[in-house]
Amino acid sequence: MRRSERNWGRSALRLAFLVHRWAGIVACLFFAMWFASGLVMLYMPYPALSPAQGWAGAEPIDWSRVGRAPQGQGGARRITLEMRDGAPVWRIDGAEGDTHILSAEAGAVPVAVDTAYVRRVAARFGGAEVARVEAIGHDQWTVAGGFDRHRPLWKADLVDAARTELYVSSLTGQVVQRTTRSQRVWNWLGSVPHWIYPTVLRRDGGLWRQVVMWVSGPCIAVALTGLWIGILRLRAGRRRYRDGRMTPYRGWMLWHHVSGLLGGAMLTTWIVSGWLSVDPGHAFAGSAAPPEAMRAYAGQAGEPVALDRLARIAVGARSVEWSGDAGLKRIAIDRASPHPRWLDRQSLAPARASIPARAAMLVPGGRLVASERLARPDFYWTSPTRLPVVRMRFDDPAATWLYVDPMSGALVQRQDRTRRAYRWVYTLLHTWDWPWLTARRPAWDAWMWLWSIAGMVLSVSGVVVGWRRLRRPARGGG
Repeated sequence: MRRSERNWGRSALRLAFLVHRWAGIVACLFFAMWFASGLVMLYMPYPALSPAQGWAGAEPIDWSRVGRAPQGQGGARRITLEMRDGAPVWRIDGAEGDTHILSAEAGAVPVAVDTAYVRRVAARFGGAEVARVEAIGHDQWTVAGGFDRHRPLWKADLVDAARTELYVSSLTGQVVQRTTRSQRVWNWLGSVPHWIYPTVLRRDGGLWRQVVMWVSGPCIAVALTGLWIGILRLRAGRRRYRDGRMTPYRGWMLWHHVSGLLGGAMLTTWIVSGWLSVDPGHAFAGSAAPPEAMRAYAGQAGEPVALDRLARIAVGARSVEWSGDAGLKRIAIDRASPHPRWLDRQSLAPARASIPARAAMLVPGGRLVASERLARPDFYWTSPTRLPVVRMRFDDPAATWLYVDPMSGALVQRQDRTRRAYRWVYTLLHTWDWPWLTARRPAWDAWMWLWSIAGMVLSVSGVVVGWRRLRRPARGGG
C-alpha cells in the first residue's frame, strides 16, 4: 500500500474518532431521548379524534325540522346533513376544498359559533359541565396543518375526572379534537420530544422540517462512525487483546462498545428512517393524478331529493351524506359508524360494492392489469379501519396502485413505485409495522423493547463516557 493511501486511511480514521467522540456527546443525549420517548409512544399515541369518535358524540338528526334542501348546490363534491347545536344543517364541501354551512330549516340561519355555542356543544359532546372556554389559534394539540381550515379554534375545559379538553371548529361548529390530562402528560414524554414537536417550532412547517433534518444528520454521522470504529476495535479471531478479550475496553466503555456492536445496526436504521420521515428533498413524493382528472373523478353530490322517504329509512341517523365519486351516485347513512349503510341515490335501495371503471382516468398512460378486494391488512395496506378496500394495479411507468372505497368509489390512497419504496425505508424500518409481527402483539412489543433497551444502554453509556471526557481537562487544570 502506498504511503499516501496509508496516510489517507489514518486521517479518515482519526476524523471518524473525532466526529464520534465529540458529536457523539450531544447525539447520545438525543438517542436516549428518542428511545425513551419511542417506548412511551408504543402505548400512548398522539391525541386524535377519529371519525368514529366524532360520530359517537354527534346528535341524531331531527327530521321534523328538516324543511328544505340546499338549492343550487348540486355541483358540490359532497353534501352532508347533520345537527349543529340542536338544529339540522347542510354542510357543503365544494370541488375546490371550500366548506360552508346552510340551515336545513326554512327561514333559519345557522347558529353562530361563539362562547355560548361552544359551551352547549362541548357539554353535550363530553357529557360534563364546561369550566372555561377560550378562542385560540394554535396550541400543542392542534398545531398540525390539518386544523388550519378550522381556525380559530375554540377550546373548552370540561369538569370531569379525565380533565378533558375539547376543540370546536369555527368553520363547521363540530368538535375536531379531544385530549385528556393523561394523554397530555404522556405525550409530553412521548410524541412531543420524539418528533421535536413543540408548538413554537411545529407551527412553522418549513422550519420544523429543517430542524429535524439538521438534528438527525449529525446523529447519522455519529451512528455510522460508531459502527465503523466498533468493528475495527473488535478482535474475534486468534489475535485478541490481553487476557483473551475481544474488546480493549472496560467499565462504561465496555458497555458502550458491546451494545453498539449488538444494536448499532438497528440504531442506524432507526435514525436514518427518522430522518426520512420529513422526506428530505421530497425524494419520495411520488406521482399525482392531473388536477382536472381528480375533479372529474370526484364527481358531483347532486341535489338531495325525496327527504320524506329518506327520513323513514334513516331514523336515528347522525349523518347523511350525498356523494358522486367515480360516477357512483351514493347516499351514506352514518358513514363514520361501525355499521354504515349505503343507498343508491335515485332509488334509495341498498347499494352494492363495485370496482369503479372511471379510476383509469387517474392514471394517464396506464392500463388496469389487476384488481383485488382486500378484507384485511397486508404489507402495503396496514389500516384496519379502512377495510374493505379495492386495490387496482396499472402498468404505467410509475407502476401505480390505486386504493378505492368499493361502496362510495372514493379514492382512498395512491401509491407508485416511489411511495412503496418509502414504505420500506421509512415506515417499516421505523415502526416495524410488519403485519405478521403486529398481528402477534406480544412478539412485536418484545422486538421493540429489545432493541430500544439496547439503544438506551448504548446512549446512556455514551453520555457517561462523553461527560467524563469533557471533565478530564478541567480536573487536569485544577
